[in-house]
Amino acid sequence: MAKKATNSSSWEIKDRNYYLTGHNNSPLTYKIPSRHTTRHTLLWFDSEKNEQRELRYATNQNSPFKDEQAGEATLGHIIFRDGTMEVKKENQALQKILSLYHPLKDVKFREHDPIEVAEDELGDLELSIDALNAARSMDIDQAEAILRVEMGSRVTSMSSKEIKRDILLFAQRNPSMFLELANDDNVQLRNFAIRATEANILKLADDQRTFNWASNGRKLMTVPFDENPYSAMAAFFKTDEGLEIFKSIEKKFA
Repeated sequence: MAKKATNSSSWEIKDRNYYLTGHNNSPLTYKIPSRHTTRHTLLWFDSEKNEQRELRYATNQNSPFKDEQAGEATLGHIIFRDGTMEVKKENQALQKILSLYHPLKDVKFREHDPIEVAEDELGDLELSIDALNAARSMDIDQAEAILRVEMGSRVTSMSSKEIKRDILLFAQRNPSMFLELANDDNVQLRNFAIRATEANILKLADDQRTFNWASNGRKLMTVPFDENPYSAMAAFFKTDEGLEIFKSIEKKFA
């Protein structure tokens, strides 16, 4: 059931642009229903009349409603080309079908709204600024932990300046993911476990199922089946026993 249309007094006469949404949003041509049929429902519920009203795009009619159209109707097609469609202000019937009544509005297509676009762009810019500021003030250990998620073991051989540069680039390229990782303490704990293994403080068994002290082979924990060993160790560090081991490893790094 479609929403009630905008009041006619607030309707602005102007050229309007529409664009397809979704993954495949720019096909060469894309046609949407322009009249009501048994296959494609094109109805709008009029709450004032308490009835369903049939929509029909006719190029020689002023109204988008079939019950308000008089005489012979010249039916038109509604076609997006390369994902967009421009409708001039003179074509009020089509504009109102698309902007007010069509059931696929905000489902398959949307009207271009400069204010909405500006709000979205402002939000994106503010997010980028927040991410870049966080990346700029981030310490090397945390930056390394985040980059390891993206780059894997290559981070180990990077200099501090390379890490600083790449964390800024990552924050700029994908600010939302960067901020998500920056606020995830599991990422840092996972990196801590990797560093401890690389430093030969911890030893991960060849079958990836157990962590031991490298110095004496004493078993520390068993990795749950089908779980990443370093993620499992990160979770283990949060337990009472794991916290003591974390502190012990931290002293060895000092």
